[in-house]
Amino acid sequence: MSRAVSRPVLRNSLSVLAATALAAPLVLAAPASAAAGPYTVTPLKVTVRAGDRDCTVDADLYRPADTDEGHPAPAVLTTNGFGGSKTDGSTDAIARAFASRGYVALAYSGLGFGASGCPISLDDPQADGRAARQLVDVLAGTRTADDGTRVDYVTKDGANDPRVGMIGGSYGGAIQMATASVDHRIDALVPLITWNDLSFSLDPNGAGRTRGVSGPVPGAYKYQWTNGFFLMGEAQGLLHPSLDPSRLGGAGCLHFVAPACETKRLLDSGSYPADRTARMVAYARSVSPVSYLKSVKAPTLLVQGQADTLFTLNEATATYRTLTAQGTPAKMIWQAWGHSGGMRNPARGELDLVKGNLETSYVGKRILGWFDRYLHHRKGADTGPAFAYYRDWVTEGPTYATSSAVPGGGQKLYLSGDGKLVDNRRKVARGSREYRNRLLPTSHSEFSPGGLLGLPDLAPYDLDGTYLGWTSAPVAGGPAEVVGAPRVTLRVISPAAERVQNSGDAADRLVLFAKLYDVAPDGTTTLVHRLVAPARVPDVTRKFTVELPGIVHRYEPGHRLRFVIAASDTAYVGNHGVKPVTVTSTPEDTGVLELPVTQGTLR
Repeated sequence: MSRAVSRPVLRNSLSVLAATALAAPLVLAAPASAAAGPYTVTPLKVTVRAGDRDCTVDADLYRPADTDEGHPAPAVLTTNGFGGSKTDGSTDAIARAFASRGYVALAYSGLGFGASGCPISLDDPQADGRAARQLVDVLAGTRTADDGTRVDYVTKDGANDPRVGMIGGSYGGAIQMATASVDHRIDALVPLITWNDLSFSLDPNGAGRTRGVSGPVPGAYKYQWTNGFFLMGEAQGLLHPSLDPSRLGGAGCLHFVAPACETKRLLDSGSYPADRTARMVAYARSVSPVSYLKSVKAPTLLVQGQADTLFTLNEATATYRTLTAQGTPAKMIWQAWGHSGGMRNPARGELDLVKGNLETSYVGKRILGWFDRYLHHRKGADTGPAFAYYRDWVTEGPTYATSSAVPGGGQKLYLSGDGKLVDNRRKVARGSREYRNRLLPTSHSEFSPGGLLGLPDLAPYDLDGTYLGWTSAPVAGGPAEVVGAPRVTLRVISPAAERVQNSGDAADRLVLFAKLYDVAPDGTTTLVHRLVAPARVPDVTRKFTVELPGIVHRYEPGHRLRFVIAASDTAYVGNHGVKPVTVTSTPEDTGVLELPVTQGTLR
């Protein structure tokens, strides 16, 4: 919304939304029972101070039957993904899975969700993180629940230091790092499919990166994902009619804190004036791990999804590199499922938290090993390799490969003037080609929430004249495997963009969308996991580099790799005005695509 909307109109819109699947939590799959075990479940209310107000957190405490003050057990703290609550399928199932394995579990509805109070504050360490810290006090036995319940059966490392791990996905992933940044009593983290920098997640720019995944200038507004989240948040009043007054938001929003509401309004405006944009970026980063990882000391097992256009592999990689560089123990897994697919029906052998298949899935075993090491203090526990990734082409044997580091660099291919990708500058043909954008999007990658909800989607497409593509020779001699984030260095010519790129509004700069296809021998094209890299070109008179989303993909013999830059995408807000683009190639000066090829050769 570019301006405030009357509450009756908004409520009518939200009532329609609440009746649709979009009102479902953006986390895992439908409810199911985890493995049964001897434990009790006790509802708790805990009044906490969060940000500038007091509110009540709604929680459930899962106590294994054989735990007491003389026989304590480590604890696991978990909360919901965006739009969920303590009782949704995955949050309840996580708690049950660990309670049945002898852990004390505390599952709670995050601030602004379920029956918990306070407005939605996007996992802000100063609100959500501090609220979770007060729940850790409950697990320490130094604070009681509102009804006087005291917990005296959690293993302690000190008088007010319970041994506590955290696990959860998406919104329930970032809260772990937010909590660990303000409470060093947290002993282990397992964040799944979550973000590093919300300024990038919601408005990604693959060019001009200066910090982690992003830089100071937004890229292309990811409006479908953002609007889905916003409407889910505002719908909380319809889903839970008797809300605590502490849930009321600010700046024209019903249930979001004022800075989040103002950020949404700026994104919807389609304009990026320097002062307001700087405030937006600063706020989005303040509620993102990128700004507070320096304070996270808890050992962290990062699990990110390959099928994820919301929070890409690049975000987990940025978090992983920051943590390891500062000495925080960290390892990373790139699993199959993410927000864009596989949640409802995980691939063979993949983790399904709703079913609780921890002992029988690769990721589940890694999680159990992580908690064995850092919650049970079993020094011989196997926490696995530094990096592991799922391979969807493996039909027999282990589906995961491992490495001591995330692959980088690799093979270079050059953009030839005749539309070919070649492996040597000497093969580059001289030539120039042009595309131009239209007033409406002419390329399609995805309907963003479709993969999460299991909805059918159109096949990706690019309309002639609105994109440029470069295609490699067929893979020969064996498959070529790409693992990591490709990068391309380009120079484009766009007089229309050059005239306005210094207008003072960053939205006037040229936007393009880079992506990789797999072209089969019969001509069938596949956009790998429907991933694209929006880029707002810093200066069309200079070369620039775009980092594409990380992938794990095998190009089979006979297949070709096609690199495309497109003028638009249906899932994003793109260019202001029509800005024709020309790309010129010569052997001495042409675009370079760098691919992290771990096996085989592309030519």
